[in-house]
Order: sequence, then structure tokens, then C-alpha cells
Amino acid sequence: MTLIISCAAISAQEVFKNADLAISKLEQGVWVVETTDMTTMYIIEGAERAMLIDTGTNCDALDEVVRKITNKPLIVVVTHNHPDHAGNIRYFDEAYMHPSDTLIQLGVEVQGKYRWLQDGDVFDLGGRKLEVMWMPGHTPGSIVLLDPAINAAYTSDTFGSGQVWMQLRPHTPMRTYYESCVRMEKIMREQNITKLYVGHYPYLKRALPLNYLIEMRDLAKRLSEGDTSGSTPFHMPFQSDMTGEKLAAVTNGMATIVYDSEKIN
Repeated sequence: MTLIISCAAISAQEVFKNADLAISKLEQGVWVVETTDMTTMYIIEGAERAMLIDTGTNCDALDEVVRKITNKPLIVVVTHNHPDHAGNIRYFDEAYMHPSDTLIQLGVEVQGKYRWLQDGDVFDLGGRKLEVMWMPGHTPGSIVLLDPAINAAYTSDTFGSGQVWMQLRPHTPMRTYYESCVRMEKIMREQNITKLYVGHYPYLKRALPLNYLIEMRDLAKRLSEGDTSGSTPFHMPFQSDMTGEKLAAVTNGMATIVYDSEKIN
């Protein structure tokens, strides 16, 4: 397989905008929802059903907004239970999430019910199938959704928008995250996944390529083995009781990992 070195900025066509968000068409049957607070959702449409990946924060009447894009029966999937990704599930009757993220007590309760995802689950949207890959690291229940129809994966914060936060509680060992990176690299090579659509798209305005994932893998491996060379102190952009006190960040090419220097593994 040819190694893709970079992914150019994608020419997205804006189709809807309000005070909270803007929606642009990325590819056939794929729309990105970018919120004013820099969170991201994706709407994926097949011949029979549609999917909303994540629900963002502070988006009034999100259910009605999604209906401006598609009227097909909607499946709502939350990639992980952080408020910037699960904050608006109250607008939907049910939402899918990995059960490991019930350890996080920051999500907003769905009005109806949760349905639990498992590794390998497949959502058939009609002529388009999305497969769930459990990739613990950023959170214990973080997932990635594969979309082979366009050689893409929706990774949310699992592999980050250039930066992955591993300092958050509940803590996942760096070794576990390294294993997730190794697995994702294997999947990308074997299934010709060439584009990673990330969880905070507004910072990048593009998908990320395989070599970014390789750089993240190498960085996670170094940290898991105790090599923290090149690290610098990291200061949270907001106060949080989710983290330790001694935070650091280290960069390898396009990839950066933020971690708790007192608890790597």
C-alpha cells in the first residue's frame, strides 16, 4: 500500500448555518457539523437510514437541525461520554455508547435510553455500513467508526485533532492507548482507510492521514516505556477536576499527547 503523506484541506460546501453551528457537505452522504465552541458532529446518510455521530454542546433544537439535512430514520452514536460530545443527547429518544464510558459521570442523561455498543458492531444504513471499533485511551469506552464506502474513519478524540488528551480521569494506561494505535494502523492498512475525520474538525479543516496515526503510535509507545524526553509543562485551558496536577505534553511530527506525569501507566 502506498503511504499517504498528507491530506489536503477539504473543499466543504456550507449548506446550513445558525447561531450555534454550521453544516457543510464533505463527501457523498457525509456532512460535518462545526459548532461555535469548536466541537464537531458528523451526519452520515445511506439509502435507508442516517447516523449522527456525537451531539456537541449548546446546540439548540439539535434534532430539528439534523432534519434540515436528512429525514431518514436516525441512529445517534456517542463516541465517548464527555460533555462536548454527548451534551445534546437529550434531544433524542435513544443513543448508542460503549458501556465502559459509564465510568465517566459527566455525560447528560438521554431522555429515552442508552443502547450499548460493542467492538465489531455494524450499522447498516442501506448501501453503506459503518463498523464500530473499540479504541480505549482518551476514555475507557472511546470508539472509532469505519466508513469503507469513502475509505474513512470517524475517530472523534480517540486519535485527536493533532492532540490527544490522556491526562483525564478515569485514567487509561498509556500502554493500552499504544495498543489502540497499533490496532488502528493495522485496520487502516488492511482496509485501505486513508482519512481520519476527527472530533474537533474546526481546528484542522481536513482529514488526517495514515502517517499521522503512525506518529501518534510511536509517541504512545515511547511514553508507555517511560521515555518522556522532549516533554514540556501543559496548562489546561480551563479548570477541571478531571485531571492530575502535573501535566505535560510531548510532540512527534503532527502528533501531540498530553499526559499526567505522575500517572502514565
